[in-house]
Amino acid sequence: MNKGQRWRLFWAHAALLGFIALMLVPLLMVISISLRAGNFATGGILPSAETFSWEHWRLVLGLPVLQPDGTWAAATVPVLRWFWNSIKVAAVSAFLILMLSATCAYAFARMRFRGRDGLLGGLLILQMFPMVLALIAIYSILEGLGRWVPALGLDTHPGLILAYLGGIATHIWMIKGYFDSLPVALEESAAMDGASPWQIFLRIMLPTSLPIFAVVFILAFIGLLGEYPLASVVLQRTDQWTLAVGANSFLYEQNYRWGDFAATAVLAGLPITLLFLACQKLLVSGLTAGGVKE
Repeated sequence: MNKGQRWRLFWAHAALLGFIALMLVPLLMVISISLRAGNFATGGILPSAETFSWEHWRLVLGLPVLQPDGTWAAATVPVLRWFWNSIKVAAVSAFLILMLSATCAYAFARMRFRGRDGLLGGLLILQMFPMVLALIAIYSILEGLGRWVPALGLDTHPGLILAYLGGIATHIWMIKGYFDSLPVALEESAAMDGASPWQIFLRIMLPTSLPIFAVVFILAFIGLLGEYPLASVVLQRTDQWTLAVGANSFLYEQNYRWGDFAATAVLAGLPITLLFLACQKLLVSGLTAGGVKE
C-alpha cells in the first residue's frame, strides 16, 4: 500500500467515525435526559453531578418514587406492563406476518395460476398507501367484528394483531425476490424423489431461506414495536396500551414530562438492540446475499 492509498484509507475511516459520532449524539442526549432530575430537556449532552438522578428510571421500572414532600410513593404508571404488551403484540404479529408472507411468496414465486400477475400488481399498489389511511375502516371492521367475536374486537390485543396482519404486501415481495434467486433444480430433484409441494416448502425452501426470514421478522417486529396511530385508536384502556401509546401520555400541553418519556424511549430500544445482536449474521447474509447457486 503506497502513501496515497494510506491517506485515502485514513480519511475514509475518519469520515466513518465522524458519521458514527454524529449518529450517537441524539442517543446520548436521550439517555442524558432520562438520567437528569426534573422534566426539562435543557442542558448539555451529559448530566452533571448536581442534576444526575434515577427518578425517571424508578418510575419506568415500577419502583417507589420520591415525592416533593420527601415521602416515597408507588409508581402509578404501568410502564413495564406497556412494555410487555408491546413485546407480545409485536412478536406475535411479526411471527404471523412471516408465516403468511412466506406461504404467499412461495405461491407467487413457484406456482402458476389465473390472476397471479394481477394480484402481484395489486400488492405492489397497496404497499404505497400507509396503514393510517385505513384507520376509519379498520376501526369499523373491528367494532363490527367485536359484536360477534369479542376477543377480536376493539380494545383487545388479538384485534390489534389482526389489523397488523394486513400490512404484509412489502414482505411478500421481499421474500418472493429471495425465492426467485433459489435454483429450481433443488425442488425438481425433491419432486422426482416423491416429495409433495408442502414437503418441498418445509424441508428445502424454509431451511435455505432462514436469512431472509430473519430480516422480515426483525423489520416487522421493529415497525410494530413503535407503531402508534393504529394502536392509539384500537386500544382504549390504560392497561391495554402498548409502550408507544403509553409514552405519548407523558407529553401533554400542561406538562411535558421529557425525563419519563426519554427513559421509556431507551427501554423501548433494548429489545431491538438485543434482537439485532442475536441475529446479526442472519441479517448480514439476508440483506447482502441471494440464494444458493447451482
